Amino acid sequence: MRTLRIISVLVMLALLIVAGAAPAMAQEGQRNLFFYTRYPSQEATVGDTVTFKLTLGTETTPQIVRLGLRNVPNGWTATFRGDGRVIQSAYVEPNNNATFDLRIEPPADVKAGEYQMLAVATGVSQEVTLPIALTLKEKTTNPAGLSFNVDLPTLRGSPSTTFRYNVTLKNESTEEVPVSLLAEAPRGFQVDFKLSGQSITSVPFGPNESKNLSVEVRALTDVPAGTYEIGILARGGDLQATTRLVADITGQPQLLLTTPDGRLSGEARIGEQTEVKLVVSNNGSAPARNIELSASPPVGWTVEFEPKQIPELATDQVVEVTAKVQPSNQAIAGDYLVTFTARPADAAAATSEFRFTVLTSTLWGLVGIALIAVAVVGVGVAVMRFGRR
Repeated sequence: MRTLRIISVLVMLALLIVAGAAPAMAQEGQRNLFFYTRYPSQEATVGDTVTFKLTLGTETTPQIVRLGLRNVPNGWTATFRGDGRVIQSAYVEPNNNATFDLRIEPPADVKAGEYQMLAVATGVSQEVTLPIALTLKEKTTNPAGLSFNVDLPTLRGSPSTTFRYNVTLKNESTEEVPVSLLAEAPRGFQVDFKLSGQSITSVPFGPNESKNLSVEVRALTDVPAGTYEIGILARGGDLQATTRLVADITGQPQLLLTTPDGRLSGEARIGEQTEVKLVVSNNGSAPARNIELSASPPVGWTVEFEPKQIPELATDQVVEVTAKVQPSNQAIAGDYLVTFTARPADAAAATSEFRFTVLTSTLWGLVGIALIAVAVVGVGVAVMRFGRR
């Protein structure tokens, strides 16, 4: 009997546990945000800036997700960065994930060891966390080896920028050493080592000799905005030195100015206003701001735009503009060129040449017809009058 009671109690406890777990499982099933990085645990040297590439997405609900950090060690700087700028939130929708960087800058006096923090993404009805682990190691110094010194290890530019780093490489040994130069760069980047303007892959060093090198990094393709790390290695026999360079690539607008159908010719009449439909598009990787519309017409012509300015044009966005063109009253029939320009505040301008075939005004045509009619009537009256005689 006692055994039966114990079994009954255990069964009741099991049922209560299952019932309590069911809502948690259902709640878990309702989650739709996901937040990850391919390399959540990294190693670096004391003094290095480390970048984690993060991906945030949703399976169901489009939403703006707030970003935050927890357990950041005192004195550390950690920021989320997208398109080269510090961000606090990201917009996600199904099949359109947001990718951005988490840049971590430990203080100069940080000690070697393992550090952990949490990246937090808070959506409309859900919060997800991503553990980040960073192991810092002491700089290895070899008084009788090779050493790098970089003037500016982090440079900023556009996808078309050639990043040039001034690097001093020193042979601190007492032996002559032939040194090979190697680079480890992200896919789509090219790295060149130069000495006195000449590309090199190796260079001889005498005892205690230093040489100033230029390391040139450029993107071979239109890479997305973000922070990219390039590792460089100098190796000579048993000696070697490594250091990291950072290319901070910001987005760049790229405007195109044309017509809706691509046709860049039309007709206009002397003294009359003609409307031309133009489209301004941004095919770049960053928004274009404060775009001014202008024209270079022949002398005596007037050109007005509606609108005259576009405050902001997002990536892949298209805006229609109307150009109201009026030829000079002194113009003669023929072909004329008018150059339209869309000039943003922070990027290169886009231009388009439009060819106008100028015709005489319809008013002069009506005047001509009226004069001919008057002449015909006059001739008829004269014939009638003199014909009677």
